[in-house]
Parts: sequence; C-alpha cells; structure tokens
Amino acid sequence: MLISPAYAQVPGGGGGDMFVQLLPFLLIFVIIYFLILRPQQKRVKAHREMVAQIRRGDTVVTAGGLIGKVSKVIDDAEVQIELAEGVRVRVVRPTISEVRARGEPAAPAKEGA
Repeated sequence: MLISPAYAQVPGGGGGDMFVQLLPFLLIFVIIYFLILRPQQKRVKAHREMVAQIRRGDTVVTAGGLIGKVSKVIDDAEVQIELAEGVRVRVVRPTISEVRARGEPAAPAKEGA
C-alpha cells in the first residue's frame, strides 16, 4: 500500500467546509447587489416615473440630445415635441432622458362660461 488509511479520511465529515467555501461568493454577491444592482433599479424606477408624469408644456431632452417643449401628449407611448416654431416631432416616451423645466398645468375648464 502506498497511501495509509489515515490520510484518506476527512476529519469531521466536511459538512462545515462547504459553507465556509461558499461564504466569499455570497459576500461578493451581496456587495454587488448593494453597490451596483440596487442603485440601478432605483434609477430605472425614477426614470419610469419621470416619463409617466410628462405633460404638455414640459421642456424635455431626448436621448439624441434634442431639446424641445412637449406640445401634445398623444398616448401612453408617444408625445409630440416642438423643437422650433412649426417643427414638431413625435417621440417614444422612453427616449426622453430628462425633464428640464415643468410646464404650467392646463387650466381647468370653467363651468358656465
């Protein structure tokens, strides 16, 4: 025999070793979650809310860098932006990257007038 039976046996059964070996991977995942994934999810949620609250009169910046004023909210997916006097384009809401200035809310219709 080349190997004695004492070297072939694992002390303690090895059950605790597996948890100790997985602990660094779990710690790395927790660190990645709190430093990368969670802040990214917050930014996506904030952008989604900002895009949902766009209304007529807001000054916006598109992902392509165009700055314009929202002239019409077409539906939940599109808005019409006036880039210059008489120049209007339709853009998809998620391509709006920033709202620079909030417009005044539309005046409510007066009753009896």
